[in-house]
Amino acid sequence: MNDPRQITVADAGPKPARAMRERIGFAIVAAGALVVLTQFWTFVRGDPLVWNALLGGSVAALATALGTLPVLFSQKLPERLQDTLFGFGAGVMLAASAFSLIIPGLEAAKTVGVFGGGNWAAGGVIGSAILLGGAVLMLMDRVLPHEHFIKGREGQTAKQLRRTWLFVFAIALHNVPEGLAIGVGYAANNGLRADALATGIAIQDVPEGLVVAVALLAAGYSRVFAVLIGMASGLVEPLGAVLGAAVVGHSAMLLPWGLGFAAGAMLFVISHEIIPESHRKGHEAFATNGLMVGFVLMMLLDTALG
Repeated sequence: MNDPRQITVADAGPKPARAMRERIGFAIVAAGALVVLTQFWTFVRGDPLVWNALLGGSVAALATALGTLPVLFSQKLPERLQDTLFGFGAGVMLAASAFSLIIPGLEAAKTVGVFGGGNWAAGGVIGSAILLGGAVLMLMDRVLPHEHFIKGREGQTAKQLRRTWLFVFAIALHNVPEGLAIGVGYAANNGLRADALATGIAIQDVPEGLVVAVALLAAGYSRVFAVLIGMASGLVEPLGAVLGAAVVGHSAMLLPWGLGFAAGAMLFVISHEIIPESHRKGHEAFATNGLMVGFVLMMLLDTALG
């Protein structure tokens, strides 16, 4: 009859080897990540446009993080105020789409001479790019599993994912157009206008971070977890900014398409996500007033600084 102690010793034999393989695998992954980060940092520092875009996106991410902090100390954000903040963010994004993206995009299309460079040609390019940006965001909305804060779960495999990550997908999907807009704005090399765009997005990211953290808190998550996820949601913006600047900044022909694409993506988010959620609970007047104030504030920033 076998000695149980012998079985235990025999079974325990492979464990050190397995632990060693896990450590080696982790070291390889860590080394690979370090190499990628080093290459990324070298690339960013070597291109002034991409570096400025990273800084602008980082400011927006920091603003999102700052907006989440009140959740650590407050009990609940009034629904009326929450809808007003939703409207304010929609107004900022709407003005940014018009004054910081679409109008410069039309000018860029005429300058680079896309399809002849006339008014009709420029309008056709920007219009097509706007529709393309909206279509891509709609496709992402349909394909990626995520959860809206009010409308609930969507996506083909939503049932298989934990609720936490559905929220993460939703937040990331919402912030992608903002990061792209910042990056494309700096790729346009408009200086103060790009700074105005990044500043406007950062301003609206403060209440947006607060609303995201409050929504996670209301969904049953702890305060610390809601704040951490809200902060992490802003990290998509510097990544999107680098991507937008890197792709568009190396081709003048892509600039009007990039500006229009970013505008279309933002318009989709405004119409599909923000406005419906701000009007659903019966606070349409407050949401509309917030939108008007946000629109005017962003318009002043763009016209004064741009």
